[in-house]
Amino acid sequence: MPDQVPEPEIYSVSRLNQTVQEHLESGFALLWVEGELSNLARPASGHWYFSLKDAGAQVRCALFRNRAQGVRFRPRDGMQVLARARISLYVPRGDYQLIVEHLEEAGDGALRRSFEALHRKLEAEGLFDTALKRPLPRFPRRVGVITSATGAAVRDILAVLKRRFPALPVMIYPVPVQGSEAAPRIAAALEAASARGDCDVLILARGGGSLEDLWAFNEEIVARAIRTCTIPVVSGIGHETDITIADFAADQRAPTPSVAAELVSPDGRELLQRVNQLERLLSERFSRRLQARSQQLQALEQRLRHQHPERRLRARAQRLDELESRLRQALARRMREQRAELAHLWTRLGRCSPQARITDMAQQRRDLSLRMERAMALRLERLDARVSLQARTLHAVSPLATLGRGYSILLSAEGRAVRAPEQVKSGERLEAHLAQGRLWCRVE
Repeated sequence: MPDQVPEPEIYSVSRLNQTVQEHLESGFALLWVEGELSNLARPASGHWYFSLKDAGAQVRCALFRNRAQGVRFRPRDGMQVLARARISLYVPRGDYQLIVEHLEEAGDGALRRSFEALHRKLEAEGLFDTALKRPLPRFPRRVGVITSATGAAVRDILAVLKRRFPALPVMIYPVPVQGSEAAPRIAAALEAASARGDCDVLILARGGGSLEDLWAFNEEIVARAIRTCTIPVVSGIGHETDITIADFAADQRAPTPSVAAELVSPDGRELLQRVNQLERLLSERFSRRLQARSQQLQALEQRLRHQHPERRLRARAQRLDELESRLRQALARRMREQRAELAHLWTRLGRCSPQARITDMAQQRRDLSLRMERAMALRLERLDARVSLQARTLHAVSPLATLGRGYSILLSAEGRAVRAPEQVKSGERLEAHLAQGRLWCRVE
């Protein structure tokens, strides 16, 4: 059999264009193209369609709406521009085109490439490492501002600081923020602020402008001065869309100078509200604590009344009175008995009636009576001395007498008597009972 010829692979036009599109998009990386802008069209969809041309050729380009919103200049036909784009193919018409992702005026192209080269260099050195970023002080003693003394940025910063925390001192380091002398002067100001140490945080700021206007903040000398500065640096350069090398080197970036001022200053109103809230909370807690302590004191006073030595003294005094009464009754009874016995003897004596015996007996009676009175007086004196001794002994051991001599009784918060320093801790509150009144003390 003759060899069979393989059938050729047949492409449709759509498949051909899709295949070419895939090869173009996968075969080329992003590239920069410079040329003259022409045939610019901006339909209602928000996408931009235009051509880039030079003296020998042109290429169609498409810039879609999400990317077009980031273009920072107003394009017009005849303008020389620099586009970052990827190569593609418009399948329906088979037109080769560029899908533009970034568009800038051609004059900024060299600056942009220089910016990216310096960014890659410093990033490789670790100058932008987040581990190097220092935290901002929450309550700075003084804020330093490195900017133009006549620009709008310094006025915006001072207005924000005055509104948020009027008592915060501000030190201005005036420097040019544009031109050939700006970068060295900015670096010198950072070094001077670091050496003087007058401020706790620095704001590096200027208003908005073109890439060329902001170029002083893209200089290597400024980035290195920020990192060698011993004081945290907040950058507030240009508008929110402006990014500089100084923003990467700074400890924190703010989209505008005003926001930078807000980042470094505490909010006075918020602090005042917090202080008022804490004051109310402290007052409430103190009131609850005081009420609890008052209830505890009442309970301790009640326990003290039940256990106070005065109650025991009153009971002993009542017992003493009772003993004294019994003693007097016994003495009176004894005297009545002796008088009765004396009367009985007198009767017997009268019956016997010998005068001499009567006289002797009378003398004996007088002697006995005198001895009895002396004995009774001596007995009473001894009993009285014994009672006085017991009273003095009771008074000597009474805590009230001890308090009267200038001593005091220390009670812990649990109501226990303190007998040694080891029973208390520093800062503990103690209650001291004096002869007259009480004191509340704190252990130091």
